[in-house]
This record gives sequence, structure tokens and C-alpha cells, in this order.
Amino acid sequence: MGKTDSGLLNEQELKRLESRVNSLIRAYEDLQKENSLLKAQQDSYTAERASLIDKNEQARKRVEAMITRLKSMEVSI
Repeated sequence: MGKTDSGLLNEQELKRLESRVNSLIRAYEDLQKENSLLKAQQDSYTAERASLIDKNEQARKRVEAMITRLKSMEVSI
């Protein structure tokens, strides 16, 4: 095994390493995109949840008001 064989082996190892690094870079970029999408989705769900909590509170207040009115009508009869 001379210098040429050693140089070829190193060249092959470098190409494999380069390929692996490029693959890792692509995976990293894909994960960054996915993470951004998930954060946006989480923000959307958080806003939707807050809206639903508000609507639920409004509905609860309306039902309580109706019950109060029904009770007062019952008392006056």
C-alpha cells in the first residue's frame, strides 16, 4: 500500500464525510422548517383556545342570566 492507495482512501473518506455532512445539513434545514410550522400551529391553537374560553364564559354568563330571570318569574307567579 503506497501513497497513492492512502491518498485514494482519504479521498473516498472525504467524499463520504462530505456526503454525510450535506445530509445532516438537509436534515437540519428540514427540522428548522418543521419547527417553524409547529410553532405557528401552536400559536394558532393557543389563540383559538383563548377565543373558545372567552365564548364559553360569555355563554355561561348568558345562561346564568336566564336562570336568574326564570327564578324571578317563578317567584312573582
